[in-house]
Amino acid sequence: MSNLQLRVISAVVLAVIALGLTWLGGLPFRLLCAAMSAMIFYEWTRMSRPAAANGLGFLPEALVVVFIGALIVGLAASWLLLLVVILIAVTAIAALVRKAGQWEASGLAYASVSGLSLALLRDGDHPGLVAILFLFAVVWATDIFAYFVGRAVGGPKLAPSISPGKTRSGAVGGAVGGVVAGVMLAAVAGAGNLALLGFVALVLSIIAQAGDLFESWVKRRHGRKDSGVLIPGHGGVMDRVDGLVAAALALYVIGWISAGADHPAQGLFPI
Repeated sequence: MSNLQLRVISAVVLAVIALGLTWLGGLPFRLLCAAMSAMIFYEWTRMSRPAAANGLGFLPEALVVVFIGALIVGLAASWLLLLVVILIAVTAIAALVRKAGQWEASGLAYASVSGLSLALLRDGDHPGLVAILFLFAVVWATDIFAYFVGRAVGGPKLAPSISPGKTRSGAVGGAVGGVVAGVMLAAVAGAGNLALLGFVALVLSIIAQAGDLFESWVKRRHGRKDSGVLIPGHGGVMDRVDGLVAAALALYVIGWISAGADHPAQGLFPI
């Protein structure tokens, strides 16, 4: 079986699982977010930690467990955000005291914010469901169109020192595909503010591609091709969700500004 076939099969299986748990919402979706955060942190630390023993001991893992517990029980957004800030600060201070570098703190921030953004976006209502489906539509279409347009058109590289395979034509094609997919999903869902959501989709598509480049930079910084080996044809969990988690954070912030931290989707999708 070719690598492309493995990628397609893995993507379909993951999409079915993600869509099913998104539809259920509540605890099942929070469990998905918690598992994703745990795997992101695991892969990040396995890339960034030196071969020698970690100078912080098991402190980062213990703090991740605290965050995951709070996420699963459905702690209110304000308390969850405060908890994340405290956990990151404790890790950063401990690393500074022990001169261990700040990769542990940045990994904890990346993993926790990723799970937090998705969980709080979904919430337990219909606008939350539409928000996550909108996010999926934009990010997945961006990935698909960027890949095929980049291969078909080619041209100058987008960021050759970070990700040699990505092209500017692919980035533009991905952005167009993301906007079209997002507006179509919003229209089917009955949203009325399609012009605004089209602009939001464009922002999310750009940020998703930036998130992809960021993860590529982290891997190059530590001499890795893939973040892990869990997903056949894709590598690790970070390899699969890099653009998604960046876009999720952006959509959560946009929703927070429009409707507050606890119910961010209601400001964008008042359906």
